[in-house]
Amino acid sequence: MNDAGSTSDDRTDPFTVVSFNVNGIRAARRRGFDGWLAERNPDVVALQELRSPATEVGSFPGYSVALDVGSIAGRNGVAILTKTPPTAVRTWLTDPPKARGLSEFATHGRYIEVDLADRPVTVGCIYLPKGGLPAHRQRAGAMRDAPDGGVKYERKQRFLSAFGRELNRNRLSVQRDGREFLLVGDLNIAHTEYDVTNWRAARSMDGFLPEDRAWFDAVLGSRRLVDVVRQVYGDRPGPLTWWSWAGESFAKDVGWRVDHQLATPGLARRAVSVTVDKEPSPAQRLSDHAPLVVTYR
Repeated sequence: MNDAGSTSDDRTDPFTVVSFNVNGIRAARRRGFDGWLAERNPDVVALQELRSPATEVGSFPGYSVALDVGSIAGRNGVAILTKTPPTAVRTWLTDPPKARGLSEFATHGRYIEVDLADRPVTVGCIYLPKGGLPAHRQRAGAMRDAPDGGVKYERKQRFLSAFGRELNRNRLSVQRDGREFLLVGDLNIAHTEYDVTNWRAARSMDGFLPEDRAWFDAVLGSRRLVDVVRQVYGDRPGPLTWWSWAGESFAKDVGWRVDHQLATPGLARRAVSVTVDKEPSPAQRLSDHAPLVVTYR
């Protein structure tokens, strides 16, 4: 692992932001999450898929915890850990989304946003719904799940449409306040062919459908948000952040990058390094995802 970012209040010092879908915080802690956190020592940690009631998330020494576990038992849940308590915390429960179409998701524990106290940055953490295939692409016997007539696909597309508007509104509001904006989390979308090992086959899969990727195109731009990982890592395969539990996907490094950090241009220019803390062996995995670590100067 790289050295952790400085915890100094000097805003010129580097700071490290992690996005990590833990696939159940209680399970991840049993597997060694706390040891990873102590060793990595990041400044900001955005977690998705807590899958736990608030009373069982626990505390994290050295960190202030802002969370929204949602109302669906055993599913979803997001949190942001910061070394300095944030000056403001917003969730869709405390600050309902303004975009039409998001109200059905407001209690699901999918988004939380904090204003950092030690630097002019607002961090949003998102766990975007996993979708499915549109009805015309579904074939009984050719899918892992039973055909659903496109219900999950339509739900995800509703979310994408509404969240795109909400995201743009949030970004502009934050920038008017003189702050940079950073969206991190599991978007359940791989954007480019570099983000999927077998990208040709993935073109007919949820998360790499043309409409998923077109939505991603629309939220990016030189005056909107920048894919920090791709900017730093360059146009080459990887880095991957998710591998199936099944088979030898992890050992053979056959996976996807669905975990992202998207920053306003001013902050994106300050990104200096990208690391994925992939464990050495399948037996040491903390989750089916690995932490995505970006250091900003």
